[in-house]
Amino acid sequence: MTSTLPTLTGLTDAEVAQRVAAGQVNDVPLRSSRSTAEIVRANVFTRFNAIIGSLFVVILVVGPIQDGLFGFIIVANTGIGIVQELRAKKTLDNLAVIGEAKPRVRRDGRTVAVSNSEVVLGDLVELGSGDKITVDGEVAEAEGLEIDESLLTGEADPVHKKPGDPVLSGSFVVAGGGAFTTTKVGREAYAAQLAEEASRFTLVQSELRSGIDTILRFITYLLIPTAIGLVLSQLYVSRSDVREAIRRMVAGIVPMVPEGLVLLTSVAFAIGVVRLGRKQCLVQELPAIEGLARVDTVCLDKTGTLTEGGMDVEEVRVLGSASPEGGRREDVEHALGALGTADPRPNASLQAIIDAYPETAGWTVVEAAAFSSARKWSGAELREGTTGAVATWLLGAPDVLLPPGSPALAEVDELGAQGLRVLLLARTPTPLDAPDPAVGLVPQALVVLRQRVRPDAADTLRYFERQNVAAKVISGDNALSVGAVASSLGLPGAQDPMDARRLPDAATEGLADAVEGHSVFGRVTPQQKRDMVGALQSRGHHVAMTGDGVNDVLALKDADIGVAMGSGSEATRAVAQIVLLDNRFSTLPLVVAEGRRVIGNIERVANLFLVKTVYAVLLALATIICRVPYPFLPRHSTVLSGLTIGIPAFFLALAPNNERARPGFVRRVLRFAVPAGIIAGGAAFTSYMLARANHTTGQVADTSTATLTLFIVALWVLAIIARPYALWKLVLVALMGLGFVLVMTVPWAQNFFQLHLEGWRDPWTGALVGVVAGVMLEVVWRYVKIGLPQPPSVRTRQPQE
Repeated sequence: MTSTLPTLTGLTDAEVAQRVAAGQVNDVPLRSSRSTAEIVRANVFTRFNAIIGSLFVVILVVGPIQDGLFGFIIVANTGIGIVQELRAKKTLDNLAVIGEAKPRVRRDGRTVAVSNSEVVLGDLVELGSGDKITVDGEVAEAEGLEIDESLLTGEADPVHKKPGDPVLSGSFVVAGGGAFTTTKVGREAYAAQLAEEASRFTLVQSELRSGIDTILRFITYLLIPTAIGLVLSQLYVSRSDVREAIRRMVAGIVPMVPEGLVLLTSVAFAIGVVRLGRKQCLVQELPAIEGLARVDTVCLDKTGTLTEGGMDVEEVRVLGSASPEGGRREDVEHALGALGTADPRPNASLQAIIDAYPETAGWTVVEAAAFSSARKWSGAELREGTTGAVATWLLGAPDVLLPPGSPALAEVDELGAQGLRVLLLARTPTPLDAPDPAVGLVPQALVVLRQRVRPDAADTLRYFERQNVAAKVISGDNALSVGAVASSLGLPGAQDPMDARRLPDAATEGLADAVEGHSVFGRVTPQQKRDMVGALQSRGHHVAMTGDGVNDVLALKDADIGVAMGSGSEATRAVAQIVLLDNRFSTLPLVVAEGRRVIGNIERVANLFLVKTVYAVLLALATIICRVPYPFLPRHSTVLSGLTIGIPAFFLALAPNNERARPGFVRRVLRFAVPAGIIAGGAAFTSYMLARANHTTGQVADTSTATLTLFIVALWVLAIIARPYALWKLVLVALMGLGFVLVMTVPWAQNFFQLHLEGWRDPWTGALVGVVAGVMLEVVWRYVKIGLPQPPSVRTRQPQE
């Protein structure tokens, strides 16, 4: 075969060594996660750690140490958060090394794959379809080279590149091949940070995190005035006993701070990342876990997702219009063999043809055009070995190359309906570089390919159907062929595939109607994929897009969540939030389930923390208004928080949960937390005031009665939040109750926590008030469940791991 490309050899080993010594290497740090120092800082130096830490220091000064237990709990919780994030970091760093792209550089005439950090100034980097460009350079070789610079410029149309044209980091190859010489490496490269950010483990904004931040910001505003009010009121009550006033103030402020909520959010995310990492799933952005939990529509690219990358040639049907002079089948086979040698980076279809027809028998390539998903064909000008004549041969989609009504199209539709992929081989005298090479095209043969369907695809589609997640198959292949494959996998609506060439314009409402109304689409262009994702989003859908080829990049970038296959192009992996490194489509339900587990459980435990905040605020205000000693010491708050919130919240945050996340996190949490907190605070203060009315008891007994009431109500809240019940949840609630009984009955615990019930009247009154409050909680819970929009009824069977 003859090539139109110059034969450049690249740098010598000595020149590479010289540049490395001079520091002319691509040394941009590529990290998949935050550094250890950043993780420690993010977990230690928080707003609420500062508040709790300051209060802990105050208690150490005024004593006793029992009232400073909350400080040790914060240290333990922060340590847990750091350890979990470090585990996540280790997992991500290991996965990033596995999934890192390896540029191919030519040195001393040999092509070698190196890491990005090993590319040096002046290296000759080879390019093929799907390659991401990570350093700046100048084109040295080009053969039909088309580069997409949309990530840099926002312009979706690919740019044709010729020798001497510049290429920029952050762009990627959509068609053709070639090589470029690096001119800027490392931090000097244009958009060098883009390559770093594309694979970084980030904590960007999400509805969940922004909702929690809003709640915490509001609580911060309440802390200072409440603290001042408590100090003044306790000084008045305690007759200027400053130490006692400060202890009571700290006891009132500490429960207002939901410090564990932020920690548990980070821990839940980190554990989710580790669990997914074990399934060879690289989460490039933390909120991607949350995003997948909210997904209600999944757009699937057929090739590489429902089907495996490889194909097999089923048959080659020579058409009647082929030349009648002898050897027409031989010419078809030789042309197919020559076309296979024309593309150094063949796609799956062309690779199947190469495997079936490796010989060219003297046929040579004069000029070649690589396959483009936009035009749907590849081609080459071939010098035919039998006659020496030069003609253009095209290989591509029959319904694109042939005019409507062509007899061959009926045969194509018949084969496509059987789930087979069909390509047209055609010959034309028109030069390849003409505006329309298909002018004068004469069909020669139909190449019938059988696709390898993934064995796990059917089960995965059934999982999405059970979870009320709509699956849309969007492919560049023939619509009938795509529909047949999807039908064989049991996709609802696959019997009515739609040809994307009949889709309404993107600017009209008709496109959204069509995309919502169909499940399978064929002959979709890359821009149409992007438009279809946008149309679904315009109707309020949360869309995930999966893909592996460069034709999926635009849609992946615009989707709420982009999922790329590990074997896909570098460009696809760069823009996706999640990469399935093992290329298993069946991993996707596990990712969705993990997202739902994390988000649903964070919302669950948020109720526990915010109920505590509300009742703490109410108790502080009631104490200030009534000018009585604050009911609790800090040690009492530690017992209550540990047994009804801290310990159970940790287990609940890791529990199975398969309910699809819904918008309105803050509203839903506050609808229960506010009334439940008011009931809890009101019940505790009521029993406290009734106990104070019994003048035969002292402050310790009055506090013990209020503690008993508040524990009953808080445990009732825990029992409500833990629904639906499983055996382990019932055991968890029972153990928390047993723990409180031990605190109230074991002598050393009574002395340590300063809790001791006296007589019968006050304890039974406190217990009765707690039960009445529990009944009120049930009424509130029933009202909240009825008043909120309910999620669709789904079967909650977890995917098999």
